[in-house]
Amino acid sequence: MKNYLVFDAGGTFTKYALMDENAEILEKDKVPTPDYRTKTKEDYYQVLDGVVEKYRNRIEGIAISMPGMLDNKDGYCVTAGYLAYLAGSTVGTELSKRYGIPVSVENDGKCAALAEFWRGSLKGCTNGAVVVLGSGVAGGIILNGKLFRGNHFTAGEYSYVCTDASKPGELDSYWGLNCGAEGLSKIVAKHTGEDWQNYDGLKIFELANNGDEKVLAGLKEYTDGLAVQIYNLNIYLDLDIIAVGGGISQQPLLHKYLQRSMDEVLENIPLRKVSPYVPEPKLTNCRFYNDANLIGALYHFMNK
Repeated sequence: MKNYLVFDAGGTFTKYALMDENAEILEKDKVPTPDYRTKTKEDYYQVLDGVVEKYRNRIEGIAISMPGMLDNKDGYCVTAGYLAYLAGSTVGTELSKRYGIPVSVENDGKCAALAEFWRGSLKGCTNGAVVVLGSGVAGGIILNGKLFRGNHFTAGEYSYVCTDASKPGELDSYWGLNCGAEGLSKIVAKHTGEDWQNYDGLKIFELANNGDEKVLAGLKEYTDGLAVQIYNLNIYLDLDIIAVGGGISQQPLLHKYLQRSMDEVLENIPLRKVSPYVPEPKLTNCRFYNDANLIGALYHFMNK
């Protein structure tokens, strides 16, 4: 059975795993990602060098999941998120030449969608989407049984969706900010009267699960906004299913509140006065969480 080295490049850490062709993780670890403000592309490549050297004689190729808008064919990065030193580089081609083996590169949100399509909550669907709630809002779209990338490889970049037409010049008017981790903290803080920087996902759900009414009110406002955007996504694409992932999606309370918010959106749509039928998104949670990008990157490599 063939083995592959798979990287999930994040702004703080780069996770890696030795995986077989059935997506079984044989070994897994992580290394610090060089800070984009002080380091260079070569610094990052040298970090990868240390990992590749450990597995060079055991692998058939390398698959990489990373942030940014990128061309999955050769790994050219238009943007690269917190790995800004990779922007403007054809990472896939450069690393393939560096190591002498095939290297594939795919966007992290699209990798999450591929993982769910291959072995998770989107398996067997024709049209579906993944919405990943993290520092921003990432994801991927499956249309006609294939990952849809768009003309410029930006399909599924939900963070760029403007959610407030009255303030398009403000960051908080975009889906990635108001439904990402910072957005959740700011909404909860508005209800509690505290500094939003005092909150993270763990603290918010600890308080919410213990019945803190102010935090629960903030969570409800957050899922109300999220439900509207998911409703819109479904209207645009007429999907079979939408899977919600990311760290906070492991909280059953999030799904309970999101479904409640969605039910209220659908119940209150005035278009029901014109037509009794309003398309209803089918919501579920992602099967894979921390390993989704690794699994999806491997799937992309094997089908590239």
